[in-house]
Amino acid sequence: MIATVWAASAALGGCVGLILGLTGAGGAIMAVPLLVFGLHLQLAQAAPIALLAVGLSAALGAVLGLRKGQVRYRAAGFMALTGIIVSPLGLWAARRLPNAPLSIVFAGVLGLVAWRMWRQGAGAAAAAVQATRVPPCQLNAGTGRLRWTAPCARALTGTGVIAGFLSGLLGVGGGFVIVPALRRATDLPMQAIVATSLGVIALVSASGVVAATAGGHLDWAIAAPFTAAAVLGMLAGRAVADRFAPRRLQQGFALFAAVVAAAMLAKGVMALAAYS
Repeated sequence: MIATVWAASAALGGCVGLILGLTGAGGAIMAVPLLVFGLHLQLAQAAPIALLAVGLSAALGAVLGLRKGQVRYRAAGFMALTGIIVSPLGLWAARRLPNAPLSIVFAGVLGLVAWRMWRQGAGAAAAAVQATRVPPCQLNAGTGRLRWTAPCARALTGTGVIAGFLSGLLGVGGGFVIVPALRRATDLPMQAIVATSLGVIALVSASGVVAATAGGHLDWAIAAPFTAAAVLGMLAGRAVADRFAPRRLQQGFALFAAVVAAAMLAKGVMALAAYS
């Protein structure tokens, strides 16, 4: 029985890692629904396991970004600090909300991610990037660092708060929040935005994992093989990602995410109907 659980957990983790490696940070959101449908876990049980896998995978990506000088570590640390402060509130809410409403909320978030990924694959997102508006966080041409102003601090604080709360509540990394927010709030190149986002995800996820472990809410028998396979799957996905057209990968992921979101929504609605 234990061997079966380990094998199933490893297989699901490998799928999550492969998706993450092929599509980028947003693919990590698939960890929770795969655990829910594949191992029949409650959403609150799946969330900390997903956070562990997402956090380690993001940490690996952030380290690679640091070596290339792409991570804006002060901005990442600032957003992570606000996210870490708020993340326990999301964990607290996840433990007290029934599974059915949480599933519906997750379905809505996943649907939003699917819509954004489809637009990116279609090229619509690039056209929507601001052309004339001055972002609140700008690079200093002389130092190569972001200029810290009150509007910049507010934008980064808001991003960290939202990412931290959703991380605790739903077990998602928050890359789908952080990357678009940094694109609006900064003039950083895309490589720096993704690398900085991975740094934030790694730090915020780590806080959630620590809190879940301290509370006894992390099932290591599932989490260990799931996480190990996710990291290996991510490395495999990164190795072959350049063989596929990025737009087709994004659109394929968007369709898959939309189907899973619909399944999560149906699951939540049926559970609510059963309670009433």
